[in-house]
Amino acid sequence: MEAEPGRDLPGLGPPDYARWRASDLGTIAERLERRLILELLGDVRGRRILDLGCGDGDFAIELARRGADVTGIDASPAMIEDAGRRAESEGVPVDFRPAGAEALPFPTGHFDIVVAVTILCFVADAAPVFREVARVLRPGGALVIGELGKWSSWAAMRRIRAWLGSPLWRKGHFRTGRELHALAHEAGLQPGPVRGAIYFPRLGSVARLMARFDSRISRVTTLGAAFLAFRAAKPVGARSVEGRSGDVPSLPA
Repeated sequence: MEAEPGRDLPGLGPPDYARWRASDLGTIAERLERRLILELLGDVRGRRILDLGCGDGDFAIELARRGADVTGIDASPAMIEDAGRRAESEGVPVDFRPAGAEALPFPTGHFDIVVAVTILCFVADAAPVFREVARVLRPGGALVIGELGKWSSWAAMRRIRAWLGSPLWRKGHFRTGRELHALAHEAGLQPGPVRGAIYFPRLGSVARLMARFDSRISRVTTLGAAFLAFRAAKPVGARSVEGRSGDVPSLPA
């Protein structure tokens, strides 16, 4: 199921993000995910970037600090309000606005890069999102996507929680790297190799021991990775079809 327009997902608000990042496990997992996404992004100075499903704005603010011109959108008004307050208090210019992803309110070819981290896991039909991302990217631009892996101990635990009635994870949709690749390809993008992160179970003590080996495992396989990421390019000669803009069913972070 998809999130309703303007609605927050249960158990996924600004306080939940803060508690997760404050935990030992959350700190380790976020560090590994962010390191991988930043490697795929490369130098962002002077780039016009859309952070799709920006949540509480933490990553968008970091990208702005690195010299990017950042716009962040999210389905949740509470997330956008929190993100705007954070950016203002930290003196970092980011354009945060509530918006959906199936009909992005931006002109065709507007962005150099679109980054989307863990938003598709709450979208049943991701194809329209990929098409809109491809539309707003300039020819030669890139999508950098990070998603929750389908075959990991973390995904297994989330499925169990869904079966037990979790209102959040009952909305979850986990995809393989091959499925994400196919979605990008069907939207006219050229995806690169899929990389993984977080190969340890959801236990802080184990994470502290195994995190140091994460990048080594990533060079060998993505099997068992809780987090998958890749970069997809929009061909230089690609032509985009102008889409409509406006408020539509939106996507949470």
